[in-house]
Amino acid sequence: MDTPTMAPTAAPVAPVAPPPPSAVPDDSKPKKRSSVRHTRAIQRDRTQRPLSAPPAERVVERLTELVLPAAQAQASHFYGLGLRARILTLPVMVALVLSLLWRQIGSIHEWVRVVNREMVLWVPPLRRLTQQALAQRLRTLPAELFGRVLQTILPVLQRRWQDRRRPLPPAVAWAQAHFTAVLIPDGSTLDALLRKIGLLQEAAKNPLAGRMMALLDLASRLPRRVWYDPDPQGHDSRFWDRLLAAIPAGALVIFDLGFTDFARWATLNARGVTWLTRAKKNLKYEVVNVLVHTPRIQDRIVWIGDGATRQQVRLIEIQAHGTIYRYLTNALELSRLPTAQAVALYPQRWRIEDAFAVVKRLLGLAYFYCGAENAIEMQLWATWLLYAVLIDLTDAVAEALERPFAEVSVEMVYRSLYFVANAVAEDPALDPIRYLADEARELGILKRPRKRSRQKNPHEPSPISSNFPLTIHQMA
Repeated sequence: MDTPTMAPTAAPVAPVAPPPPSAVPDDSKPKKRSSVRHTRAIQRDRTQRPLSAPPAERVVERLTELVLPAAQAQASHFYGLGLRARILTLPVMVALVLSLLWRQIGSIHEWVRVVNREMVLWVPPLRRLTQQALAQRLRTLPAELFGRVLQTILPVLQRRWQDRRRPLPPAVAWAQAHFTAVLIPDGSTLDALLRKIGLLQEAAKNPLAGRMMALLDLASRLPRRVWYDPDPQGHDSRFWDRLLAAIPAGALVIFDLGFTDFARWATLNARGVTWLTRAKKNLKYEVVNVLVHTPRIQDRIVWIGDGATRQQVRLIEIQAHGTIYRYLTNALELSRLPTAQAVALYPQRWRIEDAFAVVKRLLGLAYFYCGAENAIEMQLWATWLLYAVLIDLTDAVAEALERPFAEVSVEMVYRSLYFVANAVAEDPALDPIRYLADEARELGILKRPRKRSRQKNPHEPSPISSNFPLTIHQMA
């Protein structure tokens, strides 16, 4: 007869204390989306993409007219850095890097085969260029030279914008008439590097390429300044000193919550700069005076800060579609920045997000050809240079169409250059701007009107922006 076996008795388990409230995951709160749009699909596509055709001849002429003199103007600085005049001089490197990015070639190895056989912008075939020589130049040629070329070209493009005539959004037109400039600063984290060569091969995961900060002119969509920081985890507040040096007196600056700094705001006040931002939910304030009070809007002068940072600002609260939007500005007088104009201008801050999307997704600043910090910075300046040229081209098309810039698709202007090349080949006297304007609807350059829907992203322009500027009585 089998004797039943007894299961071993489990040892007593000591009771486990519940984790502190801070350690318990809160499933009710949605996770914050990463500020980095990882574009692995772009990276994979780039490495497998076949060679693309050279840019249209008129595009080459436009780039040569703008960029070559700016690159040649850096000759004295080039030699001042102790650099020797080799085959890969600054003008040659600028041409190679710009063409590499414009045509979105898959690799340096592929690009070397091209430049040894084809004329690239203003550079004839190099014949004996090696991959090692080009990669070394990307790592060692000071990237600041590319930055200086960009800063030389931006004022030229800004003057071109001022000479053109095209409609502006009402709020932007009002701001242009009342301030010396309307500027938007913001930062964006660069995407991950590919672990293929060098020290990156031993990395546990693909490291991010760093962080960039741009100061965008709202009206022209052109950058005033662009900065680079190799640390991708840093906060935007690290750029405050550089921003303060770049913002002119009399300007209006529109920034997001990441730039909340009472001491820096006080500095802007002293320099005669008007600023507009969102207010944090936990903002502590003391009401001084009520400027506007209606069922939908509150506009008050309040005290914020302590000690040396204590200052008076305007707190604007508006209720729309069941949401309360709260803004802060140092413009204490309604005549300096009317309530309706402030509410209409803040959603325009999204224009810098549009610029980042063009730079990273359309022009490919999500794929880095070299992991060296110098090469990353060089590619950053070159990509923003191409962005500025593309914005200038799009603005010229908007002027020819007599339409606001916002109604013209930057992406479709870029993609339509393929058709410009074919049209110019048939008729060398053809004006590319006129061609793009005449074929705007066929080529998709004019944006189709969309039915406005409520935005889910709290940082995107709110639905109320389409109804402003309004009078105070209309907001009641």
